[in-house]
Amino acid sequence: MISTLLVANRGEIACRIFRTCRALGIATVAVYSDADAGAMHVREADTAVRLPGSAPSDTYLRGDLVVAAALAAGADAVHPGYGFLSESAGFAAAVLDAGLVWVGPPVRAIELMASKTRAKELMAAAGVPLLAPVDPAAAHAEDLPLLLKAASGGGGRGMRIVRELADLEGELTAAAAEALSAFGDGEVFAEPYVERGRHVEVQIMADEHDGVWALGTRDCSLQRRHQKVIEEAPAPGLDEALRERLHDAAVAAARAVGYRGAGTVEFLVTEDGRPYFLEMNTRLQVEHPVTEAVFGLDLVALQLRTADGEPLPSAEPPQPAGHAVEARLYAEDPARDWQPQTGALLSFEVPDEPGVRLDTGYTNGDTIGVHYDPMIAKVIAHAPTRTGAVRLLARTLERARVHGPVTNRELLVRSLRHPDFVAARLDTGFYERHLAALTPALDETSVRQAATAAAVVEAARNATLNVRGFMRFGAWRNLPSQPQIRRYRSEPDGREYEITYRPTRDGLAVGTEGVLVVEGGRVRATLDIDGVTRHFGVHVEGDRVYVDTASGGFTFTALPRFTDPAERTEPGSLLAPMPGTVVRLAEGLTAGAAVEAGQPLIWLEAMKMEHRILAPATGTLTALHATPGLQVEVGALLAVVTEDASAPGTEDASAPVPEDASAPVPEDATAPAEETA
Repeated sequence: MISTLLVANRGEIACRIFRTCRALGIATVAVYSDADAGAMHVREADTAVRLPGSAPSDTYLRGDLVVAAALAAGADAVHPGYGFLSESAGFAAAVLDAGLVWVGPPVRAIELMASKTRAKELMAAAGVPLLAPVDPAAAHAEDLPLLLKAASGGGGRGMRIVRELADLEGELTAAAAEALSAFGDGEVFAEPYVERGRHVEVQIMADEHDGVWALGTRDCSLQRRHQKVIEEAPAPGLDEALRERLHDAAVAAARAVGYRGAGTVEFLVTEDGRPYFLEMNTRLQVEHPVTEAVFGLDLVALQLRTADGEPLPSAEPPQPAGHAVEARLYAEDPARDWQPQTGALLSFEVPDEPGVRLDTGYTNGDTIGVHYDPMIAKVIAHAPTRTGAVRLLARTLERARVHGPVTNRELLVRSLRHPDFVAARLDTGFYERHLAALTPALDETSVRQAATAAAVVEAARNATLNVRGFMRFGAWRNLPSQPQIRRYRSEPDGREYEITYRPTRDGLAVGTEGVLVVEGGRVRATLDIDGVTRHFGVHVEGDRVYVDTASGGFTFTALPRFTDPAERTEPGSLLAPMPGTVVRLAEGLTAGAAVEAGQPLIWLEAMKMEHRILAPATGTLTALHATPGLQVEVGALLAVVTEDASAPGTEDASAPVPEDASAPVPEDATAPAEETA
C-alpha cells in the first residue's frame, strides 16, 4: 500500500497530485530545481528534495537524481505527472529496479508506444484505423499536403506541414534535427495532412485484472503550434456510431499492449467523420479534469489504486453527466506570434463559483521564469449543458484578476464566444483562420475610460478620504483650480493617453467625454459613462497600473508628465523582447557586415522557445553586443542596424519570430516535450 509518494514533476500537475494524496492520507515528496526553490509545489509538499541546477536537462530530466531523491525522502512510490520523464520506459524501469511503486503503465507498454511508427504498426494489427504513411523519398505533388512528425516525443517538436514539394527535403532535414535535439531520436515519418481535421481523444483507465474503461471523448482541436489551448468533454457533434467506434478502438489499443493505469488514445477525425489513430499517450493528460468533471471521478486516485494492484471499482465506468470545458491560461502574447512572457504574477484571482475548478502551480507573488513552459493555470467549468459550461468559463475568465505578464486571457474569452466555437464547428485550423479577429487592437474608448479610472484612483490617493474610504476634497473654493494631468501608456499596444481632472463643488471633474465620477477610492473607481454606472478595480504596482472591469482587464504604465529625450532608443536598435540566452548568431555576423531586411541575425532562447531577431531594414550592422551564451534581460540592446536609405522595404524587428525549426513551447507547464496534435 502506497504511503509516501514522490511526484517527479513540478508546477500545476504536482500540486494537483498532492491534492489527491492529501485526501487519501498519503504523504507527499516534491523535487525542485534551483529556479523552483520557492515554487508553489515545493510549498505544498510534506517533504522536498533539491535537484541542483535550473535547466530541465540538469534537474527534472535526470531520472537517476529523481530516484535517489525518492529513496532519500523515504518515498515508496513515484508518480511522473506529465511531460519530463512521464513516458520514459528507462525511468519507469529505474523506479521499479529501486524497489519503488511506479504509478504508471507497464514498462513494455511505454516502450511499444514510445515510437509513433511502431505504435501505428501495432494498432494496424489490432484493427485500429490509420492514415496510410507516405514515403518522403517517393512523395509526389498529389500526396500534398504532408505532415512530418517525429517518431519519438511530441509537443509539436519535429512537426512540419509541407505544402510544396520543393520544400520537402529542407523540412525533413529541419524536422529530423529538431527531433534529435529534443528526444535523442532523429527518426521522422510523413503522413497525409488532413485539412480541417478534429483532434478527438478517448480517456482510458485499465487495471491488471483485465478491466479497461473507455471514459468518453474529448475534443482538443483548438491548438496553437500543434499544442492544445481549449479542450472539452464530451467531444460535441459526434454521432453515437462514431463514439462507439472510437471507444472500441481505444480499448483495443489498451488491450494490445497490456495497459494499466491512465492513458489516452488520440485520433484525427475528418470532416466527413472518419477517425484515424494518431498516438497513444501513456500517462495522464493535461486536459484530464474535463473527463473527471463529466464522470465524477478522480483519475489520480484511480491511478494510485491500480498501481497498488487493486481492480477498477466496477466492470463498467459510471455514466457521464453534463459538459465540461477547460482553458489553459498562458503567460504569452497571442498577438505577437504567441511570444511567451515572464515576470512576477502580482495578482492572480479566479472567481470561486459553483462548477468552476482551478488547477494551478502559481499564486500571488510567484514569478514566471524563463526555464519552463509559461502555463499559469487551467480553468475548468462544468455545467449540465455545453452552452452553460462555455458561458460559465468565459465569464469566469473575464472576471479573473491577472496582473503581471501579458496573458492569453482575452483570447480565451473571445475564442469561447466565437460563433464557430459556439456552434461546435471545430478543427485544428481554428486559430490560423481566426487569430486576427481574436486579437483586435484595443478599443480606444474603453482604454481611455479605464485610464480615467486609474487617474481617479490616483487623485483619491492624494485626497482626504471619508469614513467609507472615498474622496472628500474639503471646502470648495470660489477659485478655479488648474486641471491635473496624468499620462498613461497602454500595454502592450504602446498608445499613450492623457487624462485631465480637477476638483469642483460637486467632486471631481474629468476631461473624458461622457464620463462622470461617482466615487473614487484607493483601489476602486465608480464612473457614470453615458448614464451607465460602471465599477473599476485599480491595482498600482510601481509605475504599472492594472485596471479590472466587468468585461476584462487593462494594463498601463504611468508616465512622467514630460518625456525625457534621453530615453529614446537609437533607430535600428534590436532589443531583447524577454529575458533569455543568445544561442547563436547568423554565420559570419560581425560589426560592419551588410544585412538584408528580414534577415535572421540573432537567435534568442527563452522558455524553451527560440526566437529569431530579424534585421529591421537593409543596411549595415553598426554595432553587435550579442554573443552566444550571453544572458540578457528584457530590453537589452543586442545590435544596431543602420538603414541604407536607397534600399526598399523594411521588416519589423520589434516582434521576434519564433524559429519553427527549433523549440516550440511544450503542451504543458512542465515539460520540454509534450503532446502533439
